[in-house]
Amino acid sequence: MENQIKVEKITVKINGNTILENISFNISLPKFTTIIGPNGAGKTTLLKTLVGLIKPTSGNINVLGFNPIKDALKLRRYIGYVPQRERIELGIPVKVKSVILMGILCRKKPPRIVTRRDIALAKEALLKVDLEELWDKQFSELSGGQQQRVLIARALATKPKLLLLDEPLSAVDVKSQWEILETLKKLEKDEEIGIMLVTHDINPIVEYTDEVILLNKRIIAKGSITEVITEENLRKAYGPNVRVVTSGTICYAITGDVHA
Repeated sequence: MENQIKVEKITVKINGNTILENISFNISLPKFTTIIGPNGAGKTTLLKTLVGLIKPTSGNINVLGFNPIKDALKLRRYIGYVPQRERIELGIPVKVKSVILMGILCRKKPPRIVTRRDIALAKEALLKVDLEELWDKQFSELSGGQQQRVLIARALATKPKLLLLDEPLSAVDVKSQWEILETLKKLEKDEEIGIMLVTHDINPIVEYTDEVILLNKRIIAKGSITEVITEENLRKAYGPNVRVVTSGTICYAITGDVHA
């Protein structure tokens, strides 16, 4: 299995509208990659295309040695996907352990019966996000940050080589953002899991990410924080009202866009 993501000249059109245009990049894994760009830039579409949920209109994609469309079932054995605004009906009592086991059972053929190994994998995943004490808690009673980490654990329960997360820092407090990012960085370093994260705010991740892709239908820039987060690059994505504040080797962006 290849430890790379290779994207070559992909274009995605939906209902006649061009969402992504002529996108190309290579990423060697494990690596923490962050995708940023203005609202409507195509960030979520790019993640869905990589995981095989959207078929590109043209171009070629190879993720971990697999074509996401032709080899969808094989690829999904190695990918954990945490979509944006994950919806679990909070009015229905469901325990944390059930949420995590969903990630395992949905990949099984009927009848989907929970085994001892499934339970062991689920508990191991919860341990990796430092929430093992919540195993029997009601999911609806957790904080937003805890819920997000449980959803990450659900994605981890199948032991992926690549974890794709769409806006995992949205609607959680600063402490929870830090806990989520610490967890993801540890997974990258200790478990050698590739991380690809979409966020509307680049600033919380500047000390964690290895690489940034600045996207606005096309790739405007790709590289390290200091290479990508420049006023020149950000103006190409967001327009003239941007500022970059530098502190040592770290750059912080002020874009005025609530969905960066």
